[in-house]
Amino acid sequence: MKKVVIADHHPITRKGVSVLLNNTNDYTIVGKVSRGSELLKCLEKERPDILILELDIPEINGFHALRSIREEFPKTRIAIFSSHPEEIYALRSIKSGAAGYIPKTASKETFIQAIKRIAMGGVFLNEQLAAALNSKAVNDNTIVGRYKKLSAREIEVLNLLSNGKRNKDIATLLEINEKTVSTYKTRLLKKLNVTSLAELINQARLFQFN
Repeated sequence: MKKVVIADHHPITRKGVSVLLNNTNDYTIVGKVSRGSELLKCLEKERPDILILELDIPEINGFHALRSIREEFPKTRIAIFSSHPEEIYALRSIKSGAAGYIPKTASKETFIQAIKRIAMGGVFLNEQLAAALNSKAVNDNTIVGRYKKLSAREIEVLNLLSNGKRNKDIATLLEINEKTVSTYKTRLLKKLNVTSLAELINQARLFQFN
């Protein structure tokens, strides 16, 4: 049986995922955590085959943390299970080391299929999402089109800005200097075609970054 750790700040989600996986008899849940500090201790102790991770749990810094976990625990396959918009987060999750991105709107059947594929060494992306992301019909002038042009680090900075973090806080969390944070903010304003930080944050919140 594959060992699984579930990391999510919502207890109902942790419980629901546990029930779904236990019903298959293919997995054993070796840890359920709600914070980054708990997660790292659990991963170190259990060395699970699969980590089911919500990127927004406390003490986790998005893609930066995802890359760090992937580097430190290379044998653990990471499935992102998130409420964030797929158009923005899915491919960047894969590029940052995840083995799959499962939206929280997915059906039970899709969820189980995704975890099975990841457990077998494959990569899971929703077929409809993959088609949409590859479609030339997405206009670059739309909000989604503009967001698709952002780098993983720019998404991280925007996420932290939308949660009220100051330049100094962001620099500390992402281990970069404040001048670099300012550079990312300037890029974000230009790429998202807004003229102020307030507009930038409001637009980010349309995509549930907070």
